[in-house]
Amino acid sequence: MPTSPVRVRAALLIGWLLVLALLGLYVARTLRVGTDLRSFMPPPATADQRLLMDQIGSGPGSRLLLVALDGAPPAKLADLSHGLAAALKQDSRFTQVLNGDFQPDSLPSALLPYRYLLSTTLDTHRLDAAYLHDQLQQRLEDLASPAGGMLETWLPRDPTLEVLKLAQRWSPPHAPEVRDGVWIDPQGEALLLVQTRAAGFDPGAQQDAIAALRKAFDDLPQRGAATLTLSGPGYFSVVINRQTRHQADWIGYISTVGFILLLLLAYRSPSALLLGALPIASGALVGLAALVTAYAEVHGITLAFGFTLLGVAQEYPIRLLSHRRAGASNLQSVRGLWPLLLTAIASACIAYLAFYASGVPGLQQLAVFTIFGLLGAGLTTRYALPHVLPERFVDVARTPGLARFRRFLDDLPRPRWIPLLVTVAVAAMLYFAPGSFWQNNLAKLTPLPMSMLKTDARLRAELGAPDVRYLLVLDAPTADGVLTLSQAMQPKLQALVKQGALDGVELPSRYLPSLAVQRERQDRLPDRAALEAALKRATNGMPFREDAFAPFVHDVETARALPLLTPAMFERSPLGQRLASMLVQRGADPRAKPQHAGATPTRSWVGLATLSGVHDPAALAALSAQTGGKVHLLDIKQASESLVAAYRSRILTALGVALLLLVVTVSVALRSLRRAWHVLGPMTLATFLVLAVERVAGVEISLFHLVALILAAGLGLHYALFFERETGDPDEQRRTLHATVVCVLSALLVFGMLAWSSIPVLRAIGLTVSLGVAFHFCLSILMAPHAERDDAAEK
Repeated sequence: MPTSPVRVRAALLIGWLLVLALLGLYVARTLRVGTDLRSFMPPPATADQRLLMDQIGSGPGSRLLLVALDGAPPAKLADLSHGLAAALKQDSRFTQVLNGDFQPDSLPSALLPYRYLLSTTLDTHRLDAAYLHDQLQQRLEDLASPAGGMLETWLPRDPTLEVLKLAQRWSPPHAPEVRDGVWIDPQGEALLLVQTRAAGFDPGAQQDAIAALRKAFDDLPQRGAATLTLSGPGYFSVVINRQTRHQADWIGYISTVGFILLLLLAYRSPSALLLGALPIASGALVGLAALVTAYAEVHGITLAFGFTLLGVAQEYPIRLLSHRRAGASNLQSVRGLWPLLLTAIASACIAYLAFYASGVPGLQQLAVFTIFGLLGAGLTTRYALPHVLPERFVDVARTPGLARFRRFLDDLPRPRWIPLLVTVAVAAMLYFAPGSFWQNNLAKLTPLPMSMLKTDARLRAELGAPDVRYLLVLDAPTADGVLTLSQAMQPKLQALVKQGALDGVELPSRYLPSLAVQRERQDRLPDRAALEAALKRATNGMPFREDAFAPFVHDVETARALPLLTPAMFERSPLGQRLASMLVQRGADPRAKPQHAGATPTRSWVGLATLSGVHDPAALAALSAQTGGKVHLLDIKQASESLVAAYRSRILTALGVALLLLVVTVSVALRSLRRAWHVLGPMTLATFLVLAVERVAGVEISLFHLVALILAAGLGLHYALFFERETGDPDEQRRTLHATVVCVLSALLVFGMLAWSSIPVLRAIGLTVSLGVAFHFCLSILMAPHAERDDAAEK
């Protein structure tokens, strides 16, 4: 007994779904999502660009959170500040917490004897009888003050208060007023500086750290009505990520519902709708499987943009559903459609190869995902979908009103000077367009409200937090060489502070002096006998026991024999991570271009001096000439813009190569340069028309606009290919029109909603693709050569 066609289709459908389930399981078990934005930056070509990439990942300014507590009296806020700082210091997600409070016993005991090598006291004084007598006299006065309780237990070990001097030295250069032991600003807010272990531009890790910070605040006893305000690059990255995801999600929900309703209206078949989604799902899973096979970690942006670019694949099943014709099987319909569909798939893959040729890791991942995804969707549309679609369907050529719409389009005038008119209009609009052509300033793509930026500026000024735009870079062959250079630069920088060029500077040597300075200070320490004799003379007539300062004598004796403190040893201290972020080893980046032929990689050390309140960048930039280039000002904004320009140059070069390949591919596929012009002409003109319209509207073109233009060109290529198709059959022309209209409406539905988004990146993509779809559709019709013949055939 022959097998029923229904059973065959059911078996094939089950097999298809099983393959998808296995692919999904493989992806779920293998996929690792990364969030480091450096994956979407081009290989750095200069030392400053390499340094910029490092600072985006782990720079001291990028990992700093500014915290303000408000909503309660200052005394209550001080208690909350103490409690929050104590909780965060126990959390490994934070490397440094400063709130103006300092407890001497918070330093590791192994580091305490080093205080004499770290403090500047021995640069101007010796631990002789005169100096010790003066210090002890001051301690007697301190013991009578409210702080006497704390000093009483600490005095025997540190009568000169070197630890407190270090605390003052290691505090921010322009710290706020200290009240009740914590920083309180003029508005009565309690302020804290918190440094995260995670990179500032790692939204996932920053979100985890910020959630832990908020929970620690919420868990404080008697928090009452007090509120928490956060700011800083890491917080901004979390806010942007949350806003973008929120808007993308609700736009996705609405557009998905609209897309489903559109397809139901177009095909009046729920089964066709569900089965037509299988090639898209297949493409997505094939693309993901290729990604996780080729890469250990997939960037989240790759997934977001990949699914957007994969939207081209939705046209494949739509073409098959619309081009089924009465009297022919699904397989016969797809065979007649396949040559053009294969050309469209190959052309889109070639366009997306531009991403791979860019050399940017994130874009290369995007290319792998979209190319394999398009191939998966196209091949399943050709070889799987026809076998599971029901043979009974409604021929869309009989759709009411479609014939009239086709006749309307055919009656439109098609003068041969349309390309010339569009070219002249594009040139004029580009020439008279206001503002800069390219958008290099990434800050303008930030969807942060002005109130949040003002809060950040206020807190940064009150806390003396480092400027996020400028860094002073110190180059030397060794880490100790950087510290030596840092010490030499301190007087010059302090002079610039007095001149008003900047408000403050934080040098690496602020935390750790060079080995030579440590050795000099160590040599100035008295031996045990000399120190005990000096103490005996200093305490003469004072109410101190003879052996009261034995712990002090022991620490000095220990310090005399200590190995000098290196950065690696200092990392074990609470401020070790702070120094590590300011003192980094730099080698040749394997992705970077060599400076000249035959150059060999060299390794060096770089010190990063953070600056606050930069008012005269030129005065700081002049230090480069004064130091023979050993010290120079890094303008992060300028370096990032040069990196963006290099990024864009790579993409444009790759697009130029892709366009040449497209010309060859379409010409070979259509076997005619004239026919290839009727396909590539509308696509090229429409792409430039989108650019011109956006520019004349004052839109500066960003990298996201370029990505969107490639997507729009991929969609437009489909329209032109199928409108150029010569059939001489009016019904087939209506089916082509039906499929194209469904594709255009679905694209306008999705991307038109994105164009209304308040997120600059989403708005750029949505506006560009929406304009591109509209212009491609119109020009593909007006430049189609066979419209007149279709009209004649229909009559």
